[in-house]
Amino acid sequence: MNSVANIWNHPKTSVAGLLIAIVTCAGILSQQGVTLGTAGSGTVVSLIGALATALLGLLSRDPESQPATPSNTAKLGAWMLIALLLQATLLTGCSEAKVAQEIVNWTPALQSAVAAVDSSGAILDPVAAPVFAAATAGFDAASNLLVAQARAYLTNPSASVLAQLQTAVVTLQQQVNASLLTAARITSPGSQQQALNAINAVGTVVNAMLALVQSVSSKTAVAQMAAQAPIKLAAVRMQMSPGLAAEMVAEHYGEPTEVAYAQVERAEAVEIRSGF
Repeated sequence: MNSVANIWNHPKTSVAGLLIAIVTCAGILSQQGVTLGTAGSGTVVSLIGALATALLGLLSRDPESQPATPSNTAKLGAWMLIALLLQATLLTGCSEAKVAQEIVNWTPALQSAVAAVDSSGAILDPVAAPVFAAATAGFDAASNLLVAQARAYLTNPSASVLAQLQTAVVTLQQQVNASLLTAARITSPGSQQQALNAINAVGTVVNAMLALVQSVSSKTAVAQMAAQAPIKLAAVRMQMSPGLAAEMVAEHYGEPTEVAYAQVERAEAVEIRSGF
């Protein structure tokens, strides 16, 4: 009964969630080749996804709704971004500029997470510390390159710069996956958990950036990226922390943790389905 009451008490939130669900379903149908017929030069499925996204945009600017607050604006902005990313498989031309800016917006979190990794070795036990240091040794160089490529793509969202960004994000993502497997072999439970938490913080940002890069990449490019990723997400799922990822995404977008959790699950499912 509480769920039903929430629908009436928070109609705008409920409608936004429904529209995101429609875009999600449209994306899944499109990936499976279900078109439901043609609509002009596109398909009925793509048209439904586009209309749902447009309505979500109108909802965020509804003059009849409650007064806008920073929290509400942040949440609606995040919902719009989610919808655009989910729709990226339906429609070509998803705004490269918006996605490029969002990739750059994640770079401070990436730099902070990598800095935390660098300082984590000091609090691990003497046996675990060198193992952890060796496993994460490449994070600084790879993250610096990824940040540089993200900023370059924001300045010049061309195919050649995108290709370099694709390589950079996959390189760091693979280093994170490899380090998760190594950290899982640390025998001290306390040190193992600390190591995994630090690496997962980096992994959360990298996977978010990977999802964003995928949204502006062609199917051929995504397949090439996946081919360069031998350590798949399925191999490190036991070492990943969905709860930590949801908290970080929720804080980044200023949205409820429940929404962030669904977003993380969706992004992971898309990446696994794409071959990562």
